[in-house]
Order: sequence, then C-alpha cells, then structure tokens
Amino acid sequence: MKTLQSVGLALLGLLFIGLIAPERIRIPVAGASTKDWNAQSFWFEPWGTSGVHKGIDIFGKAGTPVLSTTDGIVLFTGEIAKGGKVVLVLGPRWRLHYFAHLDRISTHALAPVASGSPIGTLGASGNAQGKPPHLHYSIVRLLPAPWKIDGATQGYKKAFFIDPGAYLKEP
Repeated sequence: MKTLQSVGLALLGLLFIGLIAPERIRIPVAGASTKDWNAQSFWFEPWGTSGVHKGIDIFGKAGTPVLSTTDGIVLFTGEIAKGGKVVLVLGPRWRLHYFAHLDRISTHALAPVASGSPIGTLGASGNAQGKPPHLHYSIVRLLPAPWKIDGATQGYKKAFFIDPGAYLKEP
C-alpha cells in the first residue's frame, strides 16, 4: 500500500512539474559561469559517433558539485556507454534535462529536486574518459517543436533538442 501511495504522489508531482511549475533554470556546475563552455558547441559537427553535439560541455575541476538546473523529478540515474554516469530529470514544460559524464551520482530515481540542489559531481565517465572533467548537459522537449527543424545535419532532431546555452543564467 505504501508503494502505491509513493507512486501516486510521484505521478501527481510529475503532473504538477509538467504543467504548472515555473522554469527556474540555472548553470548546473557549482561556481561555473558562461565562460566555462563554448557557446558555439551546440549542434557542432562532426562530433564522434553522435554526428552532431546535441548539448553543451561545461568544464571544471573534478569533484565539483553538479546541480539540478531546474525543479523536477529524477527519472533515471545510472551508467550508460557514451554518457557514463548520468542523471535524467523531468522538469517544467515536459522537458528532460540530461546530465552526463558524472564522477559520482548523489540522487536516485523518483527523487524530487529543486533548482540548484546537488545531484552529483563533475567527472569524465563514459566516452569522456581521458578528457578534461566536464558535464555534458542537454535539454530535450517531449513535445516536438517542428518549426525548429532546419537543413543542418540531423536538423529534424532540433524539433526535440534545445540549446541549453540559451537558457542558462548566472547564479
């Protein structure tokens, strides 16, 4: 019964986050500024086996806290081949916030997070091993914006991927 209540509360939280909560987006690496990433790296090509870079890389010192960029619900934590240790947060406006190459994860699935709350630490896991520590950060729309499609390589995917640099604010 308690598990059913937890699932019900999580679903209510998801509904609130997706429909009502305001976006309070902030830079996800503690102490970082807009100078810590290349503003031209979103949709840069060629980009390894991905073809184009569908996010931005925010550089910093290994072990620096990684913070949730927005209020939301953690949907997934774990390890995947390219992203290494990753966290996926569902935020307002039904947007997924993807944090990759973490050294350590400090949250769990279905945990509520607030903008600025710690979710892990900066690292170089996954296909970033041997490279300077950084956070790969992407924002993905669940509801497509077809007017964003263009003639770029994989340009149809721009209906889903949002340039995070356009949304990040100084803390």
